[in-house]
Order: sequence, then C-alpha cells, then structure tokens
Amino acid sequence: MIVQLTGTLIARDLDRVEVMTQGGVAYELSIPLSAYEALPRVGEACSLHTYLVVKEDGWQLFGFSTSFERRVFQKLLGAKGVGPALALGMLSALSAERVVQAIREKDIATLQGVPRVGRKKAEQMILDLADKLGEMHTSSGEGGPRPEGASAEDAIRALASLGYTTADAEKAVRAALDAGGRGLSASELIRAALSKVGGR
Repeated sequence: MIVQLTGTLIARDLDRVEVMTQGGVAYELSIPLSAYEALPRVGEACSLHTYLVVKEDGWQLFGFSTSFERRVFQKLLGAKGVGPALALGMLSALSAERVVQAIREKDIATLQGVPRVGRKKAEQMILDLADKLGEMHTSSGEGGPRPEGASAEDAIRALASLGYTTADAEKAVRAALDAGGRGLSASELIRAALSKVGGR
C-alpha cells in the first residue's frame, strides 16, 4: 500500500496533482479542495498522504494534506453507497473535522449541504459510521496555515467540479462574496457558497 508520496510538484489543479519522485516516476493523484489549498507552487517539493483504491477497471491514487484527512476518507468509503468520488466531494465541501462532527452529531442538514447527498444518503452514512467515528479526534493538529485570497474564478470551478452548473456556481459565489466572503480562503469561500445554494 502506498501511504505517502514525496517529490516535486509538476502539475496542480483543483481536483488533481502530478508529483515526480526522485526515482523519475510521476504519479497522478486525485485530491480534495483542502489538499489543493495546502499545495506549494509547481516546481517545489511536495508531500502528500495517500490512499490507493483498486478496482477492476484500474487503480486510482488519492492524496491528502494530513493523515487525519486520509483516515476520514477511508472511513467514508465504508458507508453503503459512498464511493471515492463522493467521499472526495464531501472533503471538498466540508473539512474532514466537520464531516466527522456532522456524522457523530447526526447533523443531516450539514451532510445534505454536499452535492449528491440527499436525506437518505445522509441517514445511511450516519447509520454506518456514527459509532466508527466516535473515537476520532476532530482536530488533526497537522498542517500549516493555508493561503488566503483565492480567486472567485477558482471557487466557481471548484463548485462546478462538485456537480453544480456554472450559472449556479457563479450565483452562489457572488452571494457569498456579497455576504462578507472577500478575503476568505478557497475552501471557506466554497463552503460559504454552498450554504447559499443548499445541497442537491
């Protein structure tokens, strides 16, 4: 199992990165929005906690900024009907700590704020995971401060990647900015925008 990857960041996007190791092998990793924000500039050293998902049609490597975030991702995969794409979407719409808190506290409304999570899906996650997340601390104590001043354009692209139309994403981001969201980090702006449009 590949649990951590260290190398040079050679490409970065809102939902994926490419890392070149010292051995000359480049890996592509799918990442949540929170991991994107913690990334260095292209060309700089990068280290990500990783989780490998093996399927019949291929392997997919996922990267996270903290081991806590990776553990939450793994736990989410244990819920009925939750695959890697939805688990990653949850960690983009909510922080790993907020996901754990919402499930432990049976906060259906917060879980429904994530695209593609309806009431039944939220209830199923709570049923499957509430007890399993009971001993997880909701603060990982890892990672440094994240960059601020993320552009509205990046926020709109992130919302679109979570399943919203461009028009809805633009409207939500504009509403979040008008409500005092200027200067927020990208993930904070995304979450503020999600609170304006609600879940799907």
